[in-house]
Amino acid sequence: MLRLKYGNTNTYFLQGTCGGILIDTDYAGTMPAFYKELKKNNMTIADITYILATHYHPDHIGLVSELTKSGIKLLLIDSQYKYVHFADHIFMREKNSTYNPIEEKSAVVISCEESRDFLASIGIQGEIISTASHSKDSIAVILDNGECFVGDLEPIEYLRAYEKNQDLEQDWKMIMSYNPKVIHYAHVNEKYFL
Repeated sequence: MLRLKYGNTNTYFLQGTCGGILIDTDYAGTMPAFYKELKKNNMTIADITYILATHYHPDHIGLVSELTKSGIKLLLIDSQYKYVHFADHIFMREKNSTYNPIEEKSAVVISCEESRDFLASIGIQGEIISTASHSKDSIAVILDNGECFVGDLEPIEYLRAYEKNQDLEQDWKMIMSYNPKVIHYAHVNEKYFL
C-alpha cells in the first residue's frame, strides 16, 4: 500500500499480483502534482489498473476522467452508479476547471457482494462495503491484512458527538467487526489499533 499525497486528499494505491487500484484522486487540476507524486514513488500510470472512488464528491474524483482517458478503468460499485455526476455542477461553476464529466458507461460495475471475488482476481485480499452515513454512495475498502480505507467517514473518535446518528454508529460497528489494524482516512491521519 502506498499513500499518495499531492493535494488536499489522501489517495492510496493498492498493488495486487495482477493489477493495482488507486483509491480516490484529488481535485481537478492536480494532474501535474499527481505525476510528480507517482515519480517520487517510482510509479507510472501503467501501474494503475483501476480507480475506485470512496464517494463522488469533488475532492475525490477530480482526476478520474483524465486517468480513464489514459487507459485506467473506473471500478464502480453499483450503489454509486447514480451518484457519478453529483459533482458536475460544482466543477462547472469553476471558471478554470480542467474537469471533464466521468463517462461511467465504460466502467467496471460490481456489487459489494461481488467485491471479494473481484479483488481476488487482481491479487488483493479484501472486500468493499457500503458506508452510507457520510453520503449514500460512500464505500470503504477493508483488506484482510487489517488495512481499512474509509474516505470521509467521520473518525471513530468523534462517534460520541453524533449520538443520534445511528447510521454512523452502524458503519463503525460493521468496520470494527473486521478487526482493523489501521484506518486510513482521506483528510486526517491514520488511526492504529493494537
